[in-house]
Amino acid sequence: MRIWALAWPIILSNITVPLLGLVDTAVVGHLPDSRYLAAVTLGATLFGFLYWGFGFLRMGTTGLVAQAVGREAPDEVKLLLGQSLLLALAIGAALMLLGSPLIDLGLWLLDGSDEAQSLAREYAEIRLWSAPAVLANYTLLGWFLGQQNARVTLYLLCLTNGVNIVLDLLFVVGLGMTSAGVALASVIADYSALAFGAWLALRKLRRLEGRIERGRLWAISAYQALFSVNGHLFLRTLGLLFATAFFTAQGARQGDTVLAANAVLLQFIMMTSYALDGFAHAAESLVGRAVGRRDWREFATAVGAAARFSFYTALAAALGFALCGNAIIALLTGLEEVRESAAAYLPWMVAMPLIAVWSYLLDGVFIGTTAVREMRNSIFAGLLVYLPAWWLFQGLGNHGLWLAFTLFMITRSLVLAGYYRHYRQTRWRSA
Repeated sequence: MRIWALAWPIILSNITVPLLGLVDTAVVGHLPDSRYLAAVTLGATLFGFLYWGFGFLRMGTTGLVAQAVGREAPDEVKLLLGQSLLLALAIGAALMLLGSPLIDLGLWLLDGSDEAQSLAREYAEIRLWSAPAVLANYTLLGWFLGQQNARVTLYLLCLTNGVNIVLDLLFVVGLGMTSAGVALASVIADYSALAFGAWLALRKLRRLEGRIERGRLWAISAYQALFSVNGHLFLRTLGLLFATAFFTAQGARQGDTVLAANAVLLQFIMMTSYALDGFAHAAESLVGRAVGRRDWREFATAVGAAARFSFYTALAAALGFALCGNAIIALLTGLEEVRESAAAYLPWMVAMPLIAVWSYLLDGVFIGTTAVREMRNSIFAGLLVYLPAWWLFQGLGNHGLWLAFTLFMITRSLVLAGYYRHYRQTRWRSA
């Protein structure tokens, strides 16, 4: 099926992302003090805000390009690449200029021990140098995916994360560096991927028909569609990252051991999400093309196929975590107190794939249709449940925190499902 042909390169490439997280966690988790793992957790969460806050550069580009492909408009496909890259580089430069106060604010919000904060600051100051490369790579990934070229996603992410993993081992294990070595490895890997991605994009542009209207690259009015889609996605992503950062901060307030244990368990969620995102990303491209063509039969076929594959994958993940969860924890850290703490909360990891799968899938559908206001609304509805639930259940300690986060994911899925059902009966159907 077309959904599988698109999804398998994305799944393989996405697996390298949690694999990188696993290596980061395992390398630093086997250092003699849990503060190094806590520092990388704080630093990585901070850059989740700084970088994935601009993840709309990938998502918005995919949806708009896919619809342009469906309309057979190569001029728009070329223009969207130029506009998105200019936007990405401008934001990346601004992040570098404003980096120091953003790091101060982020680490203050995330809390953590003094030792972990000091190491996290060192990590963050190094990672900040990769801002333009990271955001430009988001644009390149979205542009190729919108054209159903999933193999480039595989090439770029495998290169980024492969280089990162090798340098992690070289800097930390080989040269004796700590959290700073993990950050430096990420910076080098990001610029390596940008160089390769730019070369691939130039090759593709030469083969595409049409031309870029250079005047529209510099006319603010020509960015209306991009700004409209990306504005809602930006707010949606900030809400999602706030939920994750709030989770990390509340874990940090319970001590470095709980913070480190939650960092280990979040790798389970990352593994699941990147596998499920393979089908969601494939749905973005196929659904976007169907919308561009106004072909609602193709639309329904793409959504149905993505839903089936996503559910089977989520079920396999839940069973795998139930059977092998403790073994995975043992691989990620050699600290006995962290292992024991993570094992106590493992049942939440078994339930999470079957709960979260629907929000991942429907995110893909809504990106492809560029109905991104609804995605934003689902996140804020989730926060309206998440934060009161945390306050109500905080007496349960870390179990209460995991319960609140689970309710957040359930709410997201229900809201998106409600929107989907309504729109399939109205705007997303044949006349």
